[in-house]
Amino acid sequence: MKSSLTLNDISRANGQLTTVEMIELMDLPLDVAKMPWKPLSEEQQNTYCCLLDDLVVLQIPRPKTPVEEEELVNKFLDGMRKLFSEQDNWTFLSMLETSVNYCAQCNSCSEACHLFEVTGGHEMYRPNFRSEIFRRIYKQYVKKEPFAKWRYGDLDLNWKTVARLGELAFRCNLCRRCAQTCPIGVDNGLIAREIRKLFSQELGINPPELHEKGSMLQLRTGSSTAMDSMVVRDNVEFIDEDFADVTGYAFKTPWDVEGADILLVHNAGEIMAWPENIAAFSIIFQAAGLSWTLSSALAAYDGINYGTFYDDVQFARTALLHAQAAKKLGVKKIVLGECGHAHKALTIIADRVLPPELDIPRESCFPLLRDIVMSGKIAFDPSRNNFPVTLHDPCNAVRLMGIVKPQRDIMHHLCPQFREMHPHGVNNYCCGGGSGFAIMSRNNIEIWRNNISGRKKMAQIADAFADCLGPETKKYICAPCSNCKGQIRELIAHNGLLEKNSLHYGGIVELIVNAMVDVNPGYIKWEEE
Repeated sequence: MKSSLTLNDISRANGQLTTVEMIELMDLPLDVAKMPWKPLSEEQQNTYCCLLDDLVVLQIPRPKTPVEEEELVNKFLDGMRKLFSEQDNWTFLSMLETSVNYCAQCNSCSEACHLFEVTGGHEMYRPNFRSEIFRRIYKQYVKKEPFAKWRYGDLDLNWKTVARLGELAFRCNLCRRCAQTCPIGVDNGLIAREIRKLFSQELGINPPELHEKGSMLQLRTGSSTAMDSMVVRDNVEFIDEDFADVTGYAFKTPWDVEGADILLVHNAGEIMAWPENIAAFSIIFQAAGLSWTLSSALAAYDGINYGTFYDDVQFARTALLHAQAAKKLGVKKIVLGECGHAHKALTIIADRVLPPELDIPRESCFPLLRDIVMSGKIAFDPSRNNFPVTLHDPCNAVRLMGIVKPQRDIMHHLCPQFREMHPHGVNNYCCGGGSGFAIMSRNNIEIWRNNISGRKKMAQIADAFADCLGPETKKYICAPCSNCKGQIRELIAHNGLLEKNSLHYGGIVELIVNAMVDVNPGYIKWEEE
């Protein structure tokens, strides 16, 4: 089906439009089976607009009547008008206009996209494919430029066009590798995100994991993991006790310290899934003699901001809570823990929404950790990390923010067998769980993540450990981002890569603590132990 897919098919074809055949997927240097697709159920097909491929992320209700079909189109057009209104979209309007008006159709973006590459060049995954649909609708039906259909290409606008474009926006990890590659700065990742935003803010259609189970839950309970502040504090106190016993190092996580230099904001998922990361930050900060605290205020102990992926209103609500908590405590700055999209949310996008009185300095943990490691305040024994280590670069911290060297300074200082993935740094590839996919498992999403979106990252990992693949040598994938760790965990588990290749994963602070002389040896626990 791939070779016959055209832009005009988006509006004219009936039923499911295309698919990706397993035989078309890029081969891997690992013993990884291609997981078969599960067919969409009859109920799903009758309930939702299952019109793009054999995957349904957005769950757009299927119109039952011509009136409902027309309503879907009109709401979409109303939303598009708002995207191009300074009053309604002052946060991203200038970048959106640039990306819509100045694309040269060179398709450099296609070769940069991991999804396009691993599917053998499937048109559905060409970044400019969905952008061109969006562009033609805007020029012809919203801006109504003279001769638009001849200048830019004709495109029929109906409910099928709208539904398929919505789903296409969720065939993107928003890693923005395409934007980095574009010779004139067109950002197809931004366009995909703006389409998502349109569906959420104008039509009320969004993935339940990001909205109801994500940002709405966080705003109600204070945590994206449905834990209130007292439960979080209790859990962290247990973490302190447990890891003080494990490490032989007495430490205590401070809460709500007014006037502290640093408010540290974690991804709350770490508390439940990777408590060793929470403990490691506390050990390092205490050993370095820092003035710091966590906040028990609503949502402020949880750096997750799922609105980053789909909705500006939800984003702003959460970002304001983070800044208000810092303001109330009177801290000098906010430091983000190991969560890539928390970096993007609170250090980049928040600049566009926070009022001056809440413009608290905000920065990444990685330069701070590097300075601690290099300061001489803590004694290290790098031989404790004498196993093969490679580093995954989280897109939102590295490509978006340019934080490349601090992590590598730590790796070179503390990990004798460190080796890079290729490419790396700002040219890295997404883990495959970016833009919220790492927490989605409905329908075929989990299979999609393993077969397609995470495929390039598996190839990079295999290449980095090419000299020691197999179960004999324990290998560590350093992924300093909760979202990325979740995705890599699934890639390892679903493909049996722990047993077959002894692949393990974790963050960067665990490697730091594992090398601390004042800590009992063996802080990093290999999964089979």
